[in-house]
Amino acid sequence: MSIATKTGDNGTTALMYGRRVPKSHPRVEAYGTVDELNTALGMARATAEHDFVRENLFGIQRELVVLMGELGVQVDDLERYVKDGHRLVTPDMTSKLNDLVHEIEAQNISFKGWATPGATKNSAALDMARTVCRRAERRVCALKETGGLQNAEILIYLNRLSDLLWLFARWVETQSGSTTK
Repeated sequence: MSIATKTGDNGTTALMYGRRVPKSHPRVEAYGTVDELNTALGMARATAEHDFVRENLFGIQRELVVLMGELGVQVDDLERYVKDGHRLVTPDMTSKLNDLVHEIEAQNISFKGWATPGATKNSAALDMARTVCRRAERRVCALKETGGLQNAEILIYLNRLSDLLWLFARWVETQSGSTTK
């Protein structure tokens, strides 16, 4: 079987359980932007010099797969999705991000005012991931406005993740002694 199925040649794509929607659908925009975020996190992880960053980003990437899966299901199919053994985004997932935020804040990271991205390759990659995360959050908000989001925890998770990514970038800069203003 080829990756080139040609089923999307007409401008539609399949969601879980065979439902087809236009590729411009708010749901596709939302999970597609989270996919971009996961890729940006992969770049940040690949450029990371610290195990603390690499290991935490890998765990977050795995959670984003859960988040994308949930976004790839119409609200009417969520019950079936859960019955089939798939996970949903939970407050516990957000709580882990909150714990990391507090852990990094307790380390007295250096920053003054708004940081200019680019002090190091890794902090720049983390800042890029943060901006993609903010865009993903906006896309999920748009999905919510259409009535297509049942689990509000997804928005909370993405909001907390963008905070964490900003802190990770400042942490990396502090560790390298290369903070920017």
